[in-house]
Amino acid sequence: MPRSRASLGEHFDMTALLSLLLLGTLLATVAPGRLARARWAEREPVLALWAWQCLVVAVLLCCVLGLLLAASAALPELRALLFTGAPREVEAAYGLSGSEGWGRLCAGLLALGGVWTAVSFTREVRAARALRDHRHAELRHRAPELPAELTADRARSARERLVVLENARPEAWSLPGPGARLVVTTGALRQLSDHELAAVLSHERGHVRARHHWLAQCAEALATGFPGVGVFSAFRAQVGELVELAADDRAARRHGRVTTALALVELNSGRGLFGSCLPQQLAQSPRRVDRLLAGEPRLPVHHRLRLTITALAAPAAVVLLAVAPGLATLF
Repeated sequence: MPRSRASLGEHFDMTALLSLLLLGTLLATVAPGRLARARWAEREPVLALWAWQCLVVAVLLCCVLGLLLAASAALPELRALLFTGAPREVEAAYGLSGSEGWGRLCAGLLALGGVWTAVSFTREVRAARALRDHRHAELRHRAPELPAELTADRARSARERLVVLENARPEAWSLPGPGARLVVTTGALRQLSDHELAAVLSHERGHVRARHHWLAQCAEALATGFPGVGVFSAFRAQVGELVELAADDRAARRHGRVTTALALVELNSGRGLFGSCLPQQLAQSPRRVDRLLAGEPRLPVHHRLRLTITALAAPAAVVLLAVAPGLATLF
């Protein structure tokens, strides 16, 4: 009986690596389109960002765990280390011994992808840091910072200092990172009311507090490093839109939807929108205004909980698929 159970596990688990790669392919090709078309995303942008992160993590987990299995097949020493303390049936269930050839091939391809991912991340972080440092230096040269005692909240100003820049155009943006700066132009001070200006600053503060620049850098690195992978391109596009909606909601909760929408319209009349002047985001501004004025309520709590669990199911399924061969021999 034990022998039959082990052989059954081996027959099932010879395909563990291929199953991981197949699941990763499905998650990278089918899931992004369905998630991008989800109607609830505009009502719950923070939850949508969470779902996208879970999806990307699940795809990366498929690659990492697949690399671990392939390397274990190619290197007996690593296989022995990986299954240290486990019953012999668990190791046998994965069918890794005697598969050095395909193990080396798969491990080589996945390792190459991992190295390229690390290179892309490093390059993106360095470029973003260099650009941020340059913008901070330029800002210090062009405009003095307001003293902390002139801001409404001294504790808050210690983290995000407000800088006024001489410019006739009404604009506002944030510079994230250590010593974050919230920048407004003199044109914005003249054109926006006090409440609208407060909404603008709350929007930008939302970007800084939520570390949206980290998400943008990760999405950019993955999409640039793997331009043919649809999930990474979709992740970059969706992050750029969803972070703006999330920051809009933060401002609307504190200062009202109408005030936030009016502030967005006033800034658009000068140049663009909150935070950036990219053409893609400029095209989103009318939709953002319509969304704020429509004022759709948030999803019910039970619906948000169900979506959260569904998002977590993707990386959980990857881990379960990886450990399923060993579990099949134990139970």
